[in-house]
Amino acid sequence: MSFYENGPVRIHYEEHGSGFPLLLIAGGGLNSTISGLTTGSPFNPIEEFKAEYRLIAADLRNAVEGQSTGPLEVDRPWDSFTDDQFGLMDHLGIQKFMVLGFCIGGPLYLEPVAAGAGSYYRSRAGAAQRVASGDARPFLRKQYDGLGSGIR
Repeated sequence: MSFYENGPVRIHYEEHGSGFPLLLIAGGGLNSTISGLTTGSPFNPIEEFKAEYRLIAADLRNAVEGQSTGPLEVDRPWDSFTDDQFGLMDHLGIQKFMVLGFCIGGPLYLEPVAAGAGSYYRSRAGAAQRVASGDARPFLRKQYDGLGSGIR
């Protein structure tokens, strides 16, 4: 079991596969956990993409069924989750990566970046995709094919 720690924050994460890094963010609202990727998503992205990508997934901080813990910053709770994701990638030595977010996983990553949280965030993500519902595999294959090699 792997953890990334930053002060009082402790983030549980898993890695699968090899290749260009793909950060997976499960749905489940504020109870987003790694297990949600295998049980609550329209398809299992770990099984689907582990042969092609280095997959990184983490439990959201304080998710009921998760193992990540730590206080949220009262004046910026939403951004605290994004900080966790980028902190984890820093911890793993990953500078450039792609993101696949299910349900809440899309806004957790995309909104701070789109809102101008800084060019620092934008400069690190080669591609990001939000999956709301349904089986998105055909679309994702088309979207991600070849991107890993183009943004190294």
